[in-house]
Amino acid sequence: MDTTTSRRVPLVMGIAVLVLLLDQATKFWAESALTGRAPIPVLGEFLQLRLLYNPGAAFSIGAGSTWIFTIIAAVAVVMLARYGMQPQTRLRAAALALMLGGATTHLLDRLFRPPGFARGHVVDFLDYNGWFVGNVADIALVCGAILLVLLSFTPTKQPAE
Repeated sequence: MDTTTSRRVPLVMGIAVLVLLLDQATKFWAESALTGRAPIPVLGEFLQLRLLYNPGAAFSIGAGSTWIFTIIAAVAVVMLARYGMQPQTRLRAAALALMLGGATTHLLDRLFRPPGFARGHVVDFLDYNGWFVGNVADIALVCGAILLVLLSFTPTKQPAE
C-alpha cells in the first residue's frame, strides 16, 4: 500500500475541492429555488427541501457566537489540511479530505455570507424529518468522521515517512 505524501496531495485536494464545489453549487441552487417556498417533500416528511440560514453550529447551537465558529472552522481547515498531507493510507486521506472540504466550505460561508465578514450564516436546505437541517458539507463532514472512526478499528501498517 503506497503512503507517500506526494500521491496524497492530489487525492486530498481533489476530494476537498469537489466537496466545496458541490456544496456551494447546491447552496446557490437552494437559495434560487427555495427562497420563500414552503418545504418540498422529497421522501415524504422524512426528507424535505427547506431553506434555512444557520448562524450557529449543529442544531443552531451557539447562534449568538458565529465569530467563534468562524475561528473554529479556520483552525479545523488548517489542521485537516496539515494531517491530510501527511503520509497515510488512501482511505484515511479520503476521510480527511471529505472533512477538509466540508470545513472549508463552512468557513467560506462564515467569512463571506450575510450578515457580514466572519459572522456569516451557513445555508442549510436538507431537512431530515425535522430533526435537523443540513447541507452537502455536513454530509461530507459526517461521512469523513465515520470513515475515520471505522478505520481506527482496522489494523494498518505504519505509514512510511
